Amino acid sequence: MTVDPNAANDTPMEGAPLIAPSSTDHPLHESVVDACRSVFDPEIPVNIFDLGLVYTIDINPENDVRVIMTLTAPGCPVAGEMPGWVADAIAPLPGVRTVDVDLTWEPPWGMEMMSDEARLELGFM
Repeated sequence: MTVDPNAANDTPMEGAPLIAPSSTDHPLHESVVDACRSVFDPEIPVNIFDLGLVYTIDINPENDVRVIMTLTAPGCPVAGEMPGWVADAIAPLPGVRTVDVDLTWEPPWGMEMMSDEARLELGFM
């Protein structure tokens, strides 16, 4: 059997986080978070950031922003539109060069991912 060392390995390494860390130390991070907070799930009166739908905000040194997010359910009626809404909210920010928004279903979203503010708004606290 021959093993190709360049072959892609889709199996996550043991101990690897399910959600990649965000670039919280980047100067644009808070502005990008605020932009995400301006986008709402039309079925739930809470913004997508506080709902816990935004998993990762990765900003490289060239100010290219990559957002990895999910939706409350794979059958969400706005699944095809929401990534565009997020990109449209972030793109005009001063300093942002490009925006890429990717949807993921792993890990699946759960109510435990909501912020305390979202729980309070929805009456869960």
